[in-house]
Amino acid sequence: MTVRSSANAGDTRHECNVERSLLLSEYMQQIEPTDRLPGDNLQPVLMGLFGEVGSIMATAKKAHREQDAYAGYVQAVEEEFGDVLWYFATLCRRLNIGLDDVLSQTTVHSRYKTEVAASDLLDGPVSHICSVGQLDDLDKTLLNLGKTTAALLGIETLDDDTRNSLSLFADCYLQAIQAAGVSFSKIARLNIKKARERFLDPDLSILPTFDTDFPDDERIPQHFEIKIIQRKNGRSYMQWNGVFIGDPLTDNITNPDGYRYHDVFHLAHAAILHWSPTFRALIKRKRKSKRKVDEAQDGGRAIVVEEGLSAWIFSCAKDLEFFCNQNTVSFDMLKTVQQFVRGYEVEECPLRLWEMAILGGYRVFREVLKNDGGIVIGDLESRTIEYRPICGG
Repeated sequence: MTVRSSANAGDTRHECNVERSLLLSEYMQQIEPTDRLPGDNLQPVLMGLFGEVGSIMATAKKAHREQDAYAGYVQAVEEEFGDVLWYFATLCRRLNIGLDDVLSQTTVHSRYKTEVAASDLLDGPVSHICSVGQLDDLDKTLLNLGKTTAALLGIETLDDDTRNSLSLFADCYLQAIQAAGVSFSKIARLNIKKARERFLDPDLSILPTFDTDFPDDERIPQHFEIKIIQRKNGRSYMQWNGVFIGDPLTDNITNPDGYRYHDVFHLAHAAILHWSPTFRALIKRKRKSKRKVDEAQDGGRAIVVEEGLSAWIFSCAKDLEFFCNQNTVSFDMLKTVQQFVRGYEVEECPLRLWEMAILGGYRVFREVLKNDGGIVIGDLESRTIEYRPICGG
């Protein structure tokens, strides 16, 4: 990694800059592949930066309103500061100036040197903000941050005025981090993880599998074909290897919407995430050889979580034409999914994999709905789910 510094070897400032530059160089390198915004247009980046600063303000407002009841304050503010850092780094990249250059200019000879000359330690000054006085200090820094963000909205090229505006923004950003009582290093690390898991296709070879160490009769099959048919009574039925599994289903709603075929989503979870307590129960592949796994991961509560998650996504998907002609899922939805499954093994799966499971499941669901049935093919090795019509059906 390149370390930028003009200080002498014995200079303490140089030593701090070396540590900081190593972290920032890593940060810039890691997030660059996650940048999907137009490379020749600053406006989406600037609007994104402005919006994320607003999100930090919204988090502070909730802390004012809820005080100690806001248990998720630290996690929320770390995430929002990380999103601001992502957009600021993206803006610097568009302007052909290094994020480390801007922050070095801001921190050298300043009171932030010790705090922001970030070592790789993750145990920075993290603290819950609960007193009104502390929140008032944060409010002042956030208002200044908002003003310096607004000043960036009109920039077009890198000149002396732009450099000054970037430096002022960086200074206010670091003041806000200090006032919030969170760790710059941790903010950067968490943002790398979030951005890469959200936007980059996962390496299949290192994804979790969950049942590799269990007997064959307790594993989700590596390849499965499930036949779904609808009979004249309006109920849907599933068959696996010629045997009916599960209960016949209707939509269970006044206005039919196709939810009778929602087992497709469990099949997508099984094939792509290697997780589905519902599908395990249907085909009797619960991991009973380990009692704790059977109870905690394959039991009734886990099944309810998956069913509830599927129902919630479905209620959103109806307003989106079941994700027809979409190649992405909103980040807000994916974050809610992440909260849904917290505490279960599937929380190890990156958000991009969840996006693949949702989009793949709904692609097959639309075919099943259109044809009143079909064959759903899941392949765990390739983490794919496909549709095939029933011959002669």
